Amino acid sequence: QVQLVESGGGLVQPGGSLRLSCAASGIFFSVYVMGWYRQAPVKQRELVAAITSSGNTNYADSVKGRFTISRDNAKNTVYLQMNSLKPEDTAVYYCNAHLGLKGYWGQGTQVTVSS
Repeated sequence: QVQLVESGGGLVQPGGSLRLSCAASGIFFSVYVMGWYRQAPVKQRELVAAITSSGNTNYADSVKGRFTISRDNAKNTVYLQMNSLKPEDTAVYYCNAHLGLKGYWGQGTQVTVSS
C-alpha cells in the first residue's frame, strides 16, 4: 500500500518561511520523480517543484529563487523549503510520486500566508 504523508504546513506571515515534508512508504522511493504541487481555491492544481531520482530539479517561475526542493532517499522523504512567502503562495500543497505511468498523491497540507 502506497502512502505519501505531508507535514509542515500552517499559517505564516508574508516574508516568512516553512518547510514541508513528505514521507513515502510502499514504493521504491529512490527511483521515483518526486514533486510538490499546489491548488488554491478556484484554481487548477499546478506544479511547484520536482526532483528526479538523480537530483535534477525544476521549479515554477513563480517560486524560483524562493523555494528549494530536496530529497533524502535514506529517509524516503522529500522536502520543500519555502522562503520569502507571499500571500499568493496560499494553497493546499500536495506531494506527488511518479514513475512512468504510475503516480501517487498525498492528502495535502494547507499553507496560508497572511498577516
